[in-house]
Amino acid sequence: MATEAVTQIIAVSQTVEAVAEQAFYIPMTGPAARPRRSLKHDDTFIVLDSHGDIGASAGGPDGLFHYDTRYLARLELVLDDLQPLLLGSNLRDDNSALTVDLTNPDIYRQGRIVLQKDLLHIVRTIFLWRGTAYQRIGVQNHGELRAGVELTLLFDNDFADLFEVRGERRPRRGTGTSRLLGPTDVLFEYHGLDDAERTTALHFDPRPTRLSVNAATWQLELDPHQAKSLFVAVSCNRPVTQKPARFFAGLLAHRREMRRSTMGAASIETSNNIFNEVLCQAMADLNMLMTETPQGRYPYAGIPWYSTTFGRDGLITALQMLWVDPRVAKGVLRRLAHFQAKTIDPLADAAPGKILHEMRGGEMAALREVPFAQYYGSVDSTALFVLLAGSYFERTGDEATLIELWPAIEAGLAWIDGPGDPDQDGFVEYQRATEKGLANQGWKDSYDAIFHADGQLAEGNIALAEVQGYVYAAKLSAARCALRLGKPDRMRKLEADAKALAERFEQAFWCEELGTYALALDGRKRPCKVRTSNAGQVLFSGMVREDRARLVAADLMRPHFFSGWGIRTVAQGEVRYNPMSYHDGSIWPHDNALIALGLARYGLKHSVAHVFRGLFDAATYMDLRRLPELFCGFRREKRRGPTLYPVACAPQAWASATPFTLLEAALGIEFDVARGEIRLRNPHLPSFLNEIILHDLRLGDSSVDLRVSRHGDDVALEVLRTRGQIQVSIVLAR
Repeated sequence: MATEAVTQIIAVSQTVEAVAEQAFYIPMTGPAARPRRSLKHDDTFIVLDSHGDIGASAGGPDGLFHYDTRYLARLELVLDDLQPLLLGSNLRDDNSALTVDLTNPDIYRQGRIVLQKDLLHIVRTIFLWRGTAYQRIGVQNHGELRAGVELTLLFDNDFADLFEVRGERRPRRGTGTSRLLGPTDVLFEYHGLDDAERTTALHFDPRPTRLSVNAATWQLELDPHQAKSLFVAVSCNRPVTQKPARFFAGLLAHRREMRRSTMGAASIETSNNIFNEVLCQAMADLNMLMTETPQGRYPYAGIPWYSTTFGRDGLITALQMLWVDPRVAKGVLRRLAHFQAKTIDPLADAAPGKILHEMRGGEMAALREVPFAQYYGSVDSTALFVLLAGSYFERTGDEATLIELWPAIEAGLAWIDGPGDPDQDGFVEYQRATEKGLANQGWKDSYDAIFHADGQLAEGNIALAEVQGYVYAAKLSAARCALRLGKPDRMRKLEADAKALAERFEQAFWCEELGTYALALDGRKRPCKVRTSNAGQVLFSGMVREDRARLVAADLMRPHFFSGWGIRTVAQGEVRYNPMSYHDGSIWPHDNALIALGLARYGLKHSVAHVFRGLFDAATYMDLRRLPELFCGFRREKRRGPTLYPVACAPQAWASATPFTLLEAALGIEFDVARGEIRLRNPHLPSFLNEIILHDLRLGDSSVDLRVSRHGDDVALEVLRTRGQIQVSIVLAR
């Protein structure tokens, strides 16, 4: 995703390197004055503060956003021109709504108190549905006397592009107007430089006492214990003649939709109540990030900066969730196949067969002020697409979808062997096509993430270690699909290519003096001899020799990598190590999850349990038990939680999927559609889990409920119920 690296001064070889801000950098201007909360529905999301306001306090990316444009920049509630007092705010467990409880401060008129504090209870309930933000404001008088108060909503808009909200400056913008449509409606309009018309319609019910283009005021008179409700609907690009749904009807329909969308996925219950909370929050976040697209449901990457289709993020999230709900993978694959590049476009870094990195729907993307309308600057999305397609087929046996996707799979493989390997040395490499694109195009896409041992940044066509692993796994996965489709010659060619790649990789990337694999090869084929988590992701692919895999794993468990909370992206002691950086020493949950799958592949289940425990402990300290996109890599200290990264997305799809991946690694879950069998390979539960119950774990048309119990280092398996023809077994071997 677009880089978020922090400007810094780095000492290298006793010289000072001044690092300029990279394009699409996200500035850090200081902490938010109030905590932020987010809601999302399809292509619309909202960021509010703890009071339920937008734009009332500094430091947050507040707003109602729709297709990468801000449709409301301010919505602030005041009582007699005073801010109400916060009692508390909570997201519903399923993320369907935010509820904020407020009360009145002491209200003075003409020098005397006319309303004592804490007499009015104000409840704001907010949800999103179908491009509209709905809000109910309930006010109840708990006093013994009649209470009069003036309640005002202040509102405004700028129709800022998301990249403007992130800090980009534009020399020119379109034109905006605002007008009253009647006693209950206000309309904001914006004519963009892209000739698109964008509108925000505000509808108030009941009719305000006073209404202007920036404020709605109700003069409320409440008898003792009397309650009244006010309703506001803010719609994005809705025809002015079309009124939004009524609040309660919309809320019920929204919740029904959310419940239907989760039906069919496996559910998980454990003996640890806190871990159950982590799982419930993770599933709720993933469900919120899912977006209905013409090709199927797609997990958008994260809120606020990445609420759109990202290739790499969607593919990895789908891989992580494949055992729980393979339908996620089907939506991801069909959407990315639809947008697979067909032509060469240097500004978009596109070439035939390449899989999308990112797409945007805002004004700046339409005008190509940023290159992300449909941007393909990702070196790994194509291999991950091929890998996911094969893995999906092996998980489901869905031959019809495999046949549908096969042309896209072959086109992706052609890109891997052609434009993806520009010097034809057998390694997939990247170099941005124009200066407008991302300088680094792996998952670590900060400008300073790929470097040599002396701190010098890698240049030229760069071959990343983990990308070669993805290619290896993708070709083996595609080979199995080719055999199923009656293409034995294609199968043999793909298997031979994968074997040759593994041999080349061992020769070019192994660093004997480090006991691990190089981060990358630069354009001169010099290895970047740096200890990084990338080597751990190579284990996920299964490409490397077992003896070397064990050396890599042992290194990842040492204190220079493992902080106590998780594995750092860069080992402590490397010249660019910085625990507060985006990619050079921080801890990313999804990175740890993929490494855990690699450790499990090589039978290192005690190491899996170590990583699992660290991330679980970290989650217990996080707001809402929600693992964020990343957190700082400082060493764990007694009686202290992990240090947060200031602008990490939360929720973030692949971070939310991490608890499920860790369970997969611990249990060693495998699916064999042909035999109708689910296998647990070398299952090993971490010490904080005594029991796991999986409900409705599906294989084809059959499903099973099963219990796994821990007894020291051993586990016991109990099948609770089966539907259809299905078998479950434990395999205690590699």
